[in-house]
Amino acid sequence: MHWFKTFLGAALALTLFGACGAQAGQVRLGFDVSHPMLLAGHKQTTYLKIGLTGLALASERERAPVNVAIVLDRSGSMSGMKIRRAKEAAIMAIDRLGPDDIVSVVAYDQNINVLVPATKVTDKQYIFNAINRLHPGGMTALFGGVSKGAQETRKFLVRNQVNRVILLSDGLANVGPSSPDALAALGASLIKEGISVTTIGLGLGYNEDLMVKLARASDGNHAFVEGPEQLARIFNYEFGDILSVVANDVNVVISCSPGVRPVRVLGRDADIVGQTITARLNQIYGRQEKYILLEVEVDGSPAGQTRPLASVSVDYTDMAAKHKAHIEARKSVIFTGSAKLVKDNTNSKVMIAAVEQVANETNKRALALRDQGNIHEARQVLLGNERYLNDNAVKYRSSRLKNFGKANRADSDNLSPERWDRQRKQMRKKQYEFDSQQAW
Repeated sequence: MHWFKTFLGAALALTLFGACGAQAGQVRLGFDVSHPMLLAGHKQTTYLKIGLTGLALASERERAPVNVAIVLDRSGSMSGMKIRRAKEAAIMAIDRLGPDDIVSVVAYDQNINVLVPATKVTDKQYIFNAINRLHPGGMTALFGGVSKGAQETRKFLVRNQVNRVILLSDGLANVGPSSPDALAALGASLIKEGISVTTIGLGLGYNEDLMVKLARASDGNHAFVEGPEQLARIFNYEFGDILSVVANDVNVVISCSPGVRPVRVLGRDADIVGQTITARLNQIYGRQEKYILLEVEVDGSPAGQTRPLASVSVDYTDMAAKHKAHIEARKSVIFTGSAKLVKDNTNSKVMIAAVEQVANETNKRALALRDQGNIHEARQVLLGNERYLNDNAVKYRSSRLKNFGKANRADSDNLSPERWDRQRKQMRKKQYEFDSQQAW
């Protein structure tokens, strides 16, 4: 019996601490499993978390150059304080750029105007003067504005820089393609070129599904800004991300071992073909983690047996070193006849992420029910989600889950017709934050 305990302890140490992560260049790879010990003889579900954390740049000089197009809505509804604060926010953000960065400014109503063609930021006053001449006009050719912003970005498009379009709009797209799916298709085509689109919805008149889908398809950020006085803060957050990119063109491949069946990826878009899962991220920011959470079903094995779970391979462009980098890691589990050992060795951080993502999917279901007019049923789903989050908050001693539960309770109190427009935008923003691990 002594030999078995010794074997079990050594195998568990290898499973918990060996070959679980790696670092290359500016990115640290963390590869963790929610249950490093599984109950022997049973087929069961567990979660794999592949975390990619950008390391902080040593100095400002190491940051990647920026190629950004700011696309501003100048439709009639942007008059007054909105257009004034939008101009101020854009000027403040551009003032953070250096002479090696590239900026362009596009304004759109029913027409598209390039206020500042793509240019190096050497004459800031020229750029600021062009922005200050902006005034509101007519309708909202949102698709055309984004397309023109991307066109300006392409003039200086290279892979080892941050290529970004920032879209601000306060209204519904009513000139040109206007459906969420059409804008998602545009975003999907842009990410193939290495261009992300960040979408900023101002006020209560814009289409949040359109803005979220465009950001998601291109791996950009998304913000709901209720009042124009918040625009400077949001632009500041966005440029903080842009100026901290440490990696781009990130390709993640997870290969599940025999006896391990991939079930689904939670939150992020990914392709599952047989035993292989492929996901792509456009960028990783310094001091932030992006992750892929994979649910798998594992065949049962006898007690004491170690089973390989999966290997992960990550390729990306290191923005500081300006070359390709590669990281890989693998993970195994050990089977035991002790339910207590399974419980005691559960990775609470992975389970908290899994609970958040499962709850986020439930939150989306509640939103869909409310869209169908089923207010009572949507409220019950949200309250049930609160109970699920609270139970797991106690189980894993997590204030994050407790706060998420409180948010679901608040959501359930704001489903009435007079509150729904604002509430829906807030919920879509929160849902996107969980999906993409957006930091703001």
